[in-house]
Amino acid sequence: MRLPALNSHVSATLSDAIADMRARISRTSQEAVTGRFSDLTAQLDGRIGDAMLGSKALDDLSGERAVLSLRETRLDLIQSTLSGVQSASAGLATRLEASLGLGDRATTDLAANDAAAALSQVFSALNVRHGERYLFAGDATSTAPLPDPEALLSDLRSIAMTAPDGASLNAAVATYFNDPAGPWHQTVYAGSATVSDPDAITATAPALTELISGLAVLALARSEEGLPLFQNDPAILQQTAAKLRAGDESLLALRADRGVAQQTIARNLASLDMEETLLSKAFNGMTARDQYEAASHLRELETNLEAAYLITSRLSNLTLLNFLR
Repeated sequence: MRLPALNSHVSATLSDAIADMRARISRTSQEAVTGRFSDLTAQLDGRIGDAMLGSKALDDLSGERAVLSLRETRLDLIQSTLSGVQSASAGLATRLEASLGLGDRATTDLAANDAAAALSQVFSALNVRHGERYLFAGDATSTAPLPDPEALLSDLRSIAMTAPDGASLNAAVATYFNDPAGPWHQTVYAGSATVSDPDAITATAPALTELISGLAVLALARSEEGLPLFQNDPAILQQTAAKLRAGDESLLALRADRGVAQQTIARNLASLDMEETLLSKAFNGMTARDQYEAASHLRELETNLEAAYLITSRLSNLTLLNFLR
């Protein structure tokens, strides 16, 4: 004979206790891992609104930090690229002026060859990407802004072959680069003229255009080009040296401007760090759970659950005969 009424009542009570302990184990396990109370509403009672506002403020800070960090990374890449562009052309103006002063054609040729190499480096550098985004292409971020520099040299070569003198060449080159409807903007540059990102710079920025035009003209002064205009009018190269020097100064000013933006971002990130520290301290004070205490409580609950299972197993085998014994 069994004891159905007693067994049923005790079993039901134990089942409820087991279900409650399993739920508490689940909550305590989460708290031991996260270090936060799982049921903030029950824990904080009337202060839950303050905790939710604190949590939202921390989320907002995280989003703002992500945006600033992205801007910081892009500006770092832009600065690094502009530094490389400046390094590629460094000293060329001085070397060219020195060779012209000495009348040393071999040294002039050497400077012109270096200008051609620098032009290739500049075009390659301005095709830099951040992820899949070209940084010097304006809003056309999926398009490489510049092709092989030979396309530019070919256009300027044709101009130099038909120009009657240096003044005509300089005027034609200025129109080529500076007219928004001219070949530099419409044919060579493949990016967009519009720029939505206030930190971005296009490859057609005046400082870059001035430097590139100087490098391209100097590259055409190589003896192997065979363009008589450069031999007949040496003043062209004097003006080219001045253009290279002016381009270098404009590029330095452009880098300084972006440096100001970088400093502003660094200050904003530091301010966010301070704000986050204060908000985190307040939020943790309301929601933090001692992980050591939670782990100890978890072990206690698991021990109780094992005991409950053991009692349930024994009750399932309880009979009147066993009870009377």
